Amino acid sequence: MAGRGRGSDQGEDAAIGVSERSLFAPPQPASLPPPSPLVPGTGNLPLQADIPVAVPVAEVGRIVRVRRQIGPISLPRLRHSLATAAGLELDRGVAFLLVPVCLAIGAIGYFSLAAEPDFPKPVAVVALTALCALVSRSWPKTHLCFMAALLCALGLLVAKVETWRAGTQILGSEISTQLTGRVVSLDRMESGRIRLTIDVTSTARPKLRYAPERVRLSARKIPAEMTAGSLITGYAKLLPPTGPVRPDSYDFSFDSYFAGIGGSGFFLGNPKMAATDDNEMPLSARLFSGIENAREAIADHIRGSVGGAEGEIAAALIVGVRAGIPDDINEAMRRTGIYHIISISGLHMALVAGTIMGLLRGAFALFPDFSARRRVKKYAAAAALFSIAAYLVISGVVVAAERSFIMLAVMLIAVLFDRAALTMRNLAISAIAVIVVSPHEVVGPSFQMSFAATAALVGAYAGWSDHRAGKTRPPPPRRSLPGFLTQKFLLAAGGLAMTSIIAGGATALFAIWHFQRVSPLSLFANLAIMPIVSLVVMPFAVLSALAMPFGADGPFLYVMGKGLTAMIAMSGWISERSPVDAVGLISQQSVLLVAIALVIATMATTWLRLAALPFALAGLLTVSDTRAPDVLISEDARLVALPIGGGELAVSRARPNEFTVDNWKRALTSETIVVPEVFNNGDGQFDIADAAGIPPGAPFYCASGVCLAKHPSGAIIAHVEDRKDAWKACGFADLIVINDATAYDPCHNPLVLVITKRQLARKGSAAVFFDRESATTPATVSFAVDRPYRPWHTQRKFSREARGLPPFRKPEKPVASPAQ
Repeated sequence: MAGRGRGSDQGEDAAIGVSERSLFAPPQPASLPPPSPLVPGTGNLPLQADIPVAVPVAEVGRIVRVRRQIGPISLPRLRHSLATAAGLELDRGVAFLLVPVCLAIGAIGYFSLAAEPDFPKPVAVVALTALCALVSRSWPKTHLCFMAALLCALGLLVAKVETWRAGTQILGSEISTQLTGRVVSLDRMESGRIRLTIDVTSTARPKLRYAPERVRLSARKIPAEMTAGSLITGYAKLLPPTGPVRPDSYDFSFDSYFAGIGGSGFFLGNPKMAATDDNEMPLSARLFSGIENAREAIADHIRGSVGGAEGEIAAALIVGVRAGIPDDINEAMRRTGIYHIISISGLHMALVAGTIMGLLRGAFALFPDFSARRRVKKYAAAAALFSIAAYLVISGVVVAAERSFIMLAVMLIAVLFDRAALTMRNLAISAIAVIVVSPHEVVGPSFQMSFAATAALVGAYAGWSDHRAGKTRPPPPRRSLPGFLTQKFLLAAGGLAMTSIIAGGATALFAIWHFQRVSPLSLFANLAIMPIVSLVVMPFAVLSALAMPFGADGPFLYVMGKGLTAMIAMSGWISERSPVDAVGLISQQSVLLVAIALVIATMATTWLRLAALPFALAGLLTVSDTRAPDVLISEDARLVALPIGGGELAVSRARPNEFTVDNWKRALTSETIVVPEVFNNGDGQFDIADAAGIPPGAPFYCASGVCLAKHPSGAIIAHVEDRKDAWKACGFADLIVINDATAYDPCHNPLVLVITKRQLARKGSAAVFFDRESATTPATVSFAVDRPYRPWHTQRKFSREARGLPPFRKPEKPVASPAQ
């Protein structure tokens, strides 16, 4: 079958090839000879009775073209065209591409349930839909619907199984105890502290009846001989995982539950080594400890060779240890949209595999006789697969790297079996593997953004390939060397720009939904920095890793460090000129609509991809269909914040939690923090009795145990530390937040919203909304955690605050009198 695969005849010298999609193209009707315009026996009248004889030929052609354009609009023709396109999509395998989509819908549905379902319910749903799919095989359309329902039910079931399999025992309340455990990993943070992940073996003073199996603690100093696998002991303060810092934000307890972390905290003093017997350590623990110690040794060697912030970033790129990267550099890379370079992901896996394959194929090219007889491409692909597997292990098997490994492994295995490597089918296989193994990742930003970007790039590449395959191109003209190099440079720059635009556009709304920030200059930053990373940093990182066992990695690490120096300088320069990246909240329905549009646009191959346009347009039009909270309250009731206009955020504490405030600033599009003003009792400068005279948009003023602020709408907010002072605000406040678990509503006024520490301990952080049209309508509140609790929130009901108890205080020791 000669030609370009689209049916074009280019002669015998044309390249022979078949387009995969052309095999499923609908048969075209054979061209018939034009009918005679005259019919015998009719007086030489035209065949079309509605066309006069005197109409010119050009006018006849125009009328025919108009009729052809109007004809397809009719409902029967539209239904026929839709059925034909749908059949063609099914022939091209779109049903398989929708398998991970249906599984993801089921997993998202499970994690969105208001209550935890029992195991029999999802099993019964799976059995019922499987039976319906089996019975409906004679009706193709009905069978497809039941198969989609079955896949959704399977997604829900695998999510339920993962939740049951995790079963993490989470600490219910903060407590100090003598903890003994085995070190799983240790990270040296930029602040100088050391973060330890510990498998708990025992607790004492007091002994915890429901001790978590694994905790994460920080320490100021550790013994020099402490490594992964060491048994340590020390007195530590344990804290339960926190919930979302505001409703609909990232849930840390959810992440801790599936990571197996039952608590966090810090050592009260420095931990010490405990006597241990290595024979008591399980084989798996010894294996993981050996890998972790090797990672730490490599990271120390890289830091010593490169030095500075460049050494920390180099360690992060090679072994995944990134706790020591300075905060200002992290922030600069986030603002410029290049932080994905630090996280070991598909980019790094692809560069490692590409470097290995390039080196091996270049080496095989030196032996032409061997290369001509052997399939050296497969040898190189097998070596690249082994190299990324080793890279996955040495980088700590983090979730992002694991997902990227699965995606790239599928592509390399496709090369081994002579299949196309970069296809939507391979992406679907990797997505199915990730969803089946870790369905909770579906609701996280990492999964959504990485698969959205990859699907958009693969779909765009396939569409561009089809476009080029349908065109006849003359042979390129001969160019001089400068012209050839200029052309290649422009093509590379254009390809990088389009890659950044496509990936950035596909992930923009997901980034805004999860992080409330965008990087306005990310395109320029990626154009400037990605060539350095792709041509200097990562290739020399691979070369240094290959040369490290022989002690010859110094020159490669030196070049890598210089590339990182340039990357840091450029990201800092662009970050200083980047406008404010906080964009506030967007509606959930807009994200869902854009996700549907992305699925249709990337998976459809016929004109049905146009169906993505209304979904994308609806998603963009509903972006602002949400309302920012008027007041945000932390789950520990210690912090209250409200926007007061002019990009300012008023907070109720002089030293608020930095992470929480940063998240609130982005959500409320505020730039600066306004701390409260504290007035001593009796100084005459401020009296809470004068609260009605506070101007709208005033920050917190604190006096007599009460902090007051006034929202621009005129509502007055009171933050009280002691329940005994809460009654003072009942006469004028619209919202009272009491940082006391034993407090109750002292106002008994339906127009005054009272939120206590006990409510927040049970339901998490809160967002308050005022009615700006009616002053007689009470404020409404939305909490971050719904009841009944899901497994990752069950621990909330066991805290002292949730039970309405005051903080635990140790009884004071009696002081002995001199007579005693």
